[in-house]
Amino acid sequence: MENFDFYAPTKILFGRGKSASLMGEMKPFGKRVLMVYGGGSIRKNGIYDTVKGLLAENGFEVRELSGVTPNPRIEKVREGVAAVREWGAQMILAVGGGSTVDCSKVIAAGSVYEGDPWELVKNPSLIQGALPVFVVLTMSATGSEMNPTAVITNPETKEKQGVHSSFLFPRASALDPSCLYTLPPIQTASGVADTMSHVFEEYFKATEDTYVQDKLCEGLLKTCIKWGPVALTEPENYSARANLMWAATMALNGLCACGKAGKWSCHAMAHQLGAWYDVTHGAALAVITPAWMRYILSEDTVERFADYAVNVWGFSRDQDAFTLASMGIDATEQFFMDCGLPTHLSELGVGEEHFDEMARAAVPYANLDTMAYVPLKAQDVAAIYRSCL
Repeated sequence: MENFDFYAPTKILFGRGKSASLMGEMKPFGKRVLMVYGGGSIRKNGIYDTVKGLLAENGFEVRELSGVTPNPRIEKVREGVAAVREWGAQMILAVGGGSTVDCSKVIAAGSVYEGDPWELVKNPSLIQGALPVFVVLTMSATGSEMNPTAVITNPETKEKQGVHSSFLFPRASALDPSCLYTLPPIQTASGVADTMSHVFEEYFKATEDTYVQDKLCEGLLKTCIKWGPVALTEPENYSARANLMWAATMALNGLCACGKAGKWSCHAMAHQLGAWYDVTHGAALAVITPAWMRYILSEDTVERFADYAVNVWGFSRDQDAFTLASMGIDATEQFFMDCGLPTHLSELGVGEEHFDEMARAAVPYANLDTMAYVPLKAQDVAAIYRSCL
């Protein structure tokens, strides 16, 4: 295990009705709130009215920025920055899932930066401050409610870029599992796949002597496997929603990554799919992950995959390591399929016309050729893409 610093300053307010408690966390920062949300689902399910009512009861003045899309775009960030400056907002309230939270974070940083906010995405060292960000979470997947990361898409340059800065931690996030009851099945399934992929990216690393982190990872994966199907068949099962919601937060608040070195592989590849084809991130990961697992399976990685098959899926050790590894990978793919997720890129409307360009961009994006669990060159990434067709 390597040396590490763990810093997670976001206050989590978890449980039914916790959005009301968030108001008290916001009051010390002023009265003017820019409320950021997506395409209008929060109006249909009543969350919009609830939050607006709470803001009014607590004396906040509110301006709204709606229309944040999956794979949030830099144009919406720029629109938010302009709104903050025009009105003098003192804080950002993100009401939505990871896309809304990510967009809000970069708005918060861009509002105190004189240049274009895309410069911050490309060079996070330029971030020297941000407005306070608060979250009412309506979809569990990205963990953005408790981490210092945002992912923004620039359609003009075909880039989907992650940005990290300690200034991007939300101050407080309200996690009410009942807010997830009305999620469409595909969003629930995609959230499960995204959560599992975050864990996979930390679990499959070469750093040795990380027993604690590995057991945390295995527990989170088993949580998704147990409760994901329940949430899909019983959308208002509070236990299922609560366990999945907390698993998603834990998967990417930095705890599983402590003491582990290396870069992520599947996200680098999936981000290219988001940049070029605007596909749902979790669905892309559901396709890419089993293909990546099969591609990197070798004498060097087989024991790790065998451990995964036994400790996560419960297979018996009465098999040779390669058989066990393949069983674990097959079980992963079947699980995603049973959740209603795609298993081929063609199901997402993706062809092979841009694979080589995407592969060349993915490698330097995450140093896949030097820092991945198994180093990958552009031709390897392109081969993985093609195996997904």
